[in-house]
Amino acid sequence: MDLEHARKLIDRALEGVTRFGKPICIAVCDERGLLLGFVRMDGAPVRSVEIAQNKAYSAARLGVTTAAFHERMLRENMPASYFGDPRLTGMPGGSVVLSADGRVVGGVGISGLAPSQDQEIADLMVQ
Repeated sequence: MDLEHARKLIDRALEGVTRFGKPICIAVCDERGLLLGFVRMDGAPVRSVEIAQNKAYSAARLGVTTAAFHERMLRENMPASYFGDPRLTGMPGGSVVLSADGRVVGGVGISGLAPSQDQEIADLMVQ
């Protein structure tokens, strides 16, 4: 994952969010969870800055969407703190970026909409 790829993913999110008519924060990180790109649209909630980054981080580090992580925590009745990493979140809105051969190369995170809508945009980014 490089900056050019991150910019393309951000552009997909900016295109996809227009139908919701609300501003969002968009984060893209590499496979280690290190931030590569970030956008806060005009008027996006300040709280969404950190939330979007943590969603991208979680997806990259765990190799699953944050929605899937949320379902696992519910199914197994375990809190996110069980994993020993305070940045992990199960709030929907994070998706995994995979290489052509299926390796995790990064994560994306969206915040500012309803959680299911955040996840929809994140999934759209990585299609």
